[in-house]
Amino acid sequence: MDMRVFIVAGLLVHCVFLISIFDIYFTSPLVHGMTPHQTPLPPPAQRLVLLVADGLRADSLYELDDSGTSNAPYLRNIIENKGSWGVSHTRVPTESRPGHVALIAGFYEDVSAVARGWKENPVEFDSLFNESKYTWSWGSPDILPMFAKGATGDHVYINCYKAEREDFAVEDATVLDTWVFDNVKDFFNSSRNNNTLFSKLHEPKIVFFLHLLGIDTNGHAHRPHSREYKNNIRAVDEGVKEIVSVIEDFYGSDDNTAFILTSDHGMTDWGTHGAGHPSETLTPLVAWGAGIKSPQRVASQQFEDDFLKDWKLETLKRQDVNQADIAPLMTSLIGVPFPLNSVGVLPLEYLNTSDHFKAESMFTNAVQHLEQFKVKMAQKKKTTLPFLFSPFKSLSDSEQINILRKARASIQNEKYEEAVSLCKNLISLSLEGLSYYHTYDRLFLGVSVAMGFIGWTFYVILVIIKAHTSLTRNVTINKVAGSLFQCTFLAVGIFIIIFLAIQSLPWTYYIYCLLPVPIWYAVLKEYPVIQGMITFLLNFQRTQFVGFLLVYTLGIEILVFSFFYRAALSFGLIAFAAWPLVTQLWTKAKTTVLSWILSCLLLAVFPLMPVVGREANLSLVTAAGLLTLLVASSYLVSYFWKSNKNYLHHKDLKIYLFQLLSLVLSTYVVNNTHRSVQSKQGLPVINQIISWTILASSLIVPLLSPTFLFLRLLSILLSLMSPYLLLSTGYEALFPLALALLMFVWINVEKEAIHLHGASLNPKLAALSFSNATDITQFRQLHVDDIRRSFFFLFFIVTAFFGTGNIASVNSFDPTSVYCFLTVFSPFLMGGLLLWKAFPHCSCDFRHHGFALLLSG
Repeated sequence: MDMRVFIVAGLLVHCVFLISIFDIYFTSPLVHGMTPHQTPLPPPAQRLVLLVADGLRADSLYELDDSGTSNAPYLRNIIENKGSWGVSHTRVPTESRPGHVALIAGFYEDVSAVARGWKENPVEFDSLFNESKYTWSWGSPDILPMFAKGATGDHVYINCYKAEREDFAVEDATVLDTWVFDNVKDFFNSSRNNNTLFSKLHEPKIVFFLHLLGIDTNGHAHRPHSREYKNNIRAVDEGVKEIVSVIEDFYGSDDNTAFILTSDHGMTDWGTHGAGHPSETLTPLVAWGAGIKSPQRVASQQFEDDFLKDWKLETLKRQDVNQADIAPLMTSLIGVPFPLNSVGVLPLEYLNTSDHFKAESMFTNAVQHLEQFKVKMAQKKKTTLPFLFSPFKSLSDSEQINILRKARASIQNEKYEEAVSLCKNLISLSLEGLSYYHTYDRLFLGVSVAMGFIGWTFYVILVIIKAHTSLTRNVTINKVAGSLFQCTFLAVGIFIIIFLAIQSLPWTYYIYCLLPVPIWYAVLKEYPVIQGMITFLLNFQRTQFVGFLLVYTLGIEILVFSFFYRAALSFGLIAFAAWPLVTQLWTKAKTTVLSWILSCLLLAVFPLMPVVGREANLSLVTAAGLLTLLVASSYLVSYFWKSNKNYLHHKDLKIYLFQLLSLVLSTYVVNNTHRSVQSKQGLPVINQIISWTILASSLIVPLLSPTFLFLRLLSILLSLMSPYLLLSTGYEALFPLALALLMFVWINVEKEAIHLHGASLNPKLAALSFSNATDITQFRQLHVDDIRRSFFFLFFIVTAFFGTGNIASVNSFDPTSVYCFLTVFSPFLMGGLLLWKAFPHCSCDFRHHGFALLLSG
């Protein structure tokens, strides 16, 4: 196969593998076609006020300061004297949109929504707002529009401030919440002069939604333990007190208003969210008003955590819920149908209603879950051949009818506790069944993709062996067997197409199931190579083979462990440092080996440090900039004056001077910007222009630099370091420099290793050029040491991604990292910049390893 065709095919195959992850594991859980169900009895409340304090941690609301004073005295008084309280447990990803969807729609967000910045509905869904008679909402333009867009009719009204006000740097974000409170008060005051609005406000089944973003914004900008964050909580507490007073005054204290205050997610001590740390997943829930139980005094209560003692709430009953459970609670309070896709279980402990109402509400909740299960089962049954369909046996048709009949009979006989127990059991089985059918095809698709992946891995190995070994020299090719292979695989492909078409499965299934067919055909077509490889392995010394196998298995296990424990990377780098000491390299090139050992040990320090973003330290960023400037300047001066051949022209010197200037500007801008933000003066426009200019130039300038090996690599390093400094807040700024140092040393180590095996490299390293065409057919034959080089490359790639954190932590980013580019909230742009921040590591790694492989040729 032509090398270009091979590379394109490889890219396409890997794109399919990547997309398959989302198709198999992250498909939407939603189904459509259910009918709404609501409790048949009159509700305890006519209206609901939902207050969501974005980014509010449970401990930040409940804890007392050193003087025994709460950050929210009004809400503390509610907990102690008027309402019920508990902890709402959220799920990953702990972001604003998934949190609000769980609260208001009752289900956990389709993960594909992240591709739209958590702003749009990838799949339409039902919600409390949609089921209400009217909903009025105030708050962020990032949250409110998605619920109005998904609502049927024209009964969800939104009032948003401008997106530009969500600035992390200009002013205290408390003004965002003040805007909401002021607009709500103006709304009720103006309604007295508007008969139509006044009439709507006195309708039953209405919702008022206040989205309070200030706490989240201040948490990102100043951290949750800051004065600004705590002051914002006090401002929200005072604002809630005023709103409650306004509403009670407007309705004449008719005791028909229910209030619920909660949060969409928490926040880590270092000001991020998105992951699963308890500080992110534990959020407060305070409920009071119509239909809500008063405080319940208890002698003792048991929880896995020790928060009750810390919060001084041991004697007040704590009632924890899952975040999705709040949606059915709110629908029961005002008597609207349960959201169709809700997976929440009604928390009866919060309701101050009759046992009959509780039993009927739980029965309705169970029927709503059961309908989702039945629709999901019908959909899966429709796309599966009858003899292959395997139903969820725990909830057969007869079992459904039996549980519903017993529950209804228990309600009629006033055995309400028994009815509630039966309904909870039905809900549990329905949720298990939903999960069963949602993941029904996972094994089938997983096996198909795994077969394609394994086949492609074998094919790549065979192509390399065929091109760079002599194993197939004496093997003859049977043309008859080749024709038989073609017919067999053609028949398999046709069978798969017919099998999928009969079941009307999605077009992506065709790709995942058919892809292994041509791949394995290509593998088995190279049976002469396979035959030669098997012969070679059978003749290989068994003791040596077992030793190699054990070493590389251990290495792969270290790589796997590094995904969970970053310290495993440090262990691997220490082992790398010791590698030359057990070979003859130590005696042949002591200086190079010593440099290798020190470089490996230096890089091994980073995985042992805390995940990036937890502690800001601009002094380290400055040190990284100055150190890079010193190293680059010293190398250029040394190269210019000591090289026998002067490879640098005046034009080239100008390029390097520009890159060094960019480095100096980056170091200055990152410090100046953060000082400006801390003093709440915002992002200086000139700093923003410089930052974007440096970022754009970093893509172009390296292409203009000299093509000689070390000069081009130095130019790449300088271009990547400048924007990286602008995106750094601490020790991570030193990481690319340490990684690049090891990569430079690695090139020299591989040169010595090649000489050790008897090969010679005619041109000097300094004379090697990126502009020279490389004829892959002229490469030497493969050596066992090439497996070691490949493993080094893979290990360094993983280290580049996980050395200072986790690429998945982009989801829980710290906005401080992007302050030099923008301070107004923009998830796509901010996420893109943080992905760019991960790019310099791997770019540096790929470039250096590419030349390390060329040295092997």
